Amino acid sequence: MKEVAQVQNYSRRCFLKLLGGAGLACSMGDLSYCMQAPRPKPNVLFIAVDDLKPLLGCYGRARVKSPNIDRLASSGMVFLNGHCQQAVCGPSRASLLTGLRPDTTEVWDLKTRMRDIIPDILTLPQHFKNNGYRVEGMGKIFDGRCCDGWGSQDRRSWSVPFIAVGGKFYADEGKSSSKPSSKDRSKANRPSTECADVPDSVYQDGQLAIEGSKAIRRLVRKNTPFFLAVGFKKPHLPFTAPKKYWDMYERSEFELPEYQKQSKDGPDIAYHTSGELRSGYTDIPLRGPITRDKQLELIHGYHACVSFVDAQIGRLLDELRVQGAEDNTIVVLWGDHGWHLGDHNLWCKHTNFEQATRSAFVIRAPGTKGVGGKTNAPAEFVDIFPTLCDLAKLPIPPQLEGASLVPVLNDPQASVKDVAISQYPRSSNGKPVMGYAYRSERYRYIEWIRKDYRKGQKHGAVVSRELYDYEKDPMETTNAVDLPEYREVVRKFERISKG
Repeated sequence: MKEVAQVQNYSRRCFLKLLGGAGLACSMGDLSYCMQAPRPKPNVLFIAVDDLKPLLGCYGRARVKSPNIDRLASSGMVFLNGHCQQAVCGPSRASLLTGLRPDTTEVWDLKTRMRDIIPDILTLPQHFKNNGYRVEGMGKIFDGRCCDGWGSQDRRSWSVPFIAVGGKFYADEGKSSSKPSSKDRSKANRPSTECADVPDSVYQDGQLAIEGSKAIRRLVRKNTPFFLAVGFKKPHLPFTAPKKYWDMYERSEFELPEYQKQSKDGPDIAYHTSGELRSGYTDIPLRGPITRDKQLELIHGYHACVSFVDAQIGRLLDELRVQGAEDNTIVVLWGDHGWHLGDHNLWCKHTNFEQATRSAFVIRAPGTKGVGGKTNAPAEFVDIFPTLCDLAKLPIPPQLEGASLVPVLNDPQASVKDVAISQYPRSSNGKPVMGYAYRSERYRYIEWIRKDYRKGQKHGAVVSRELYDYEKDPMETTNAVDLPEYREVVRKFERISKG
């Protein structure tokens, strides 16, 4: 019966040869032929998580309850130095899903539609669809403001219409999902957190886990390679999660970030006023200090949401295993950017600092050699497109601006690039400025360049620079760009920035 079990992975021709002739006997020649039969194409489970910074057990954060993502990491590769290309939803997702940098997509904000700029732009799911995959999506994959809307999320990318999923924004019907008016906030009730004693399925992410599990069952039965994209909404604001996830943590165990000031000699242009939090939620002051208690509540809420979404991701991973598809499915998990939790007196994303660009990033690829590994090699989200093509043995489109990370998946000591590059737009004296961050294994170098990038200007004057040494200064307390001991480091990064 051993031979019968083996034939399940062989072609029909091999199957007939093994069963034909002398019962289950097979000549060595035929068996050799069968053993060389191509493996089926791998499936892809593509998990996007909104605003997920690497605040996870697999990143060394022991307090965080993230057993399911940690389980995925133990059978895959954790990218400790993985970075988005722009720390805000729309531009980051447009870049990742096309393999092109924001300066190429020209999606730098939350209102530019990528196909208005490049009508025939090729997306990652579209490429898999064009190469014989059944491609389906649900949740938040693209940002609807940067494509053809939330309901379709780039209809060219999917084999079937984008799957609509229900679930509530708040469990309490008396709370509003609409952004309050800054002129009269008294008419709205939109808090930054909610701790409600309700089942997971009340919220959108609970519904996504249910529908995602159904999709896995359905797709596995089709016997066609699939690419399933599931985009979870938490831990994006508001921090709403069932009470049981809040109860995993004691508020008294949390502390405010040790460093809540601007970096010494850091330029003002590097900072912002945390507008997403202040203008969006009625329990947060529009200006002035946020109380210590409210900050601790936000930190607690973020942790609760991480544990909540971790449980939903666990349901998808369990379903893969139950359906027998685990060993032939590539799983990639990514947070679209990081998140400031009060460090530098900043909240939300929207910067070129480590806490904003560094993101959760894990790949499990059956057949690779670095199982359970962690790598400090610089990695970028533009690398995901070519990496998945490489793993699935699909052609890598020549226009992609990232590199395959397969060498790193096989050896965590390997590296395919010297730096990860992120960027963020600002303005100075009414003129546009673009900041570019270059992250190596040890340093972050940033140049703020005045140029009219929307009109195609490629170069301009450098108005500010920053350098942070994470070996000596992990909290970015000092901008070391003008310190004499870093002169050669700065020169090296200047050459990289010009290249």
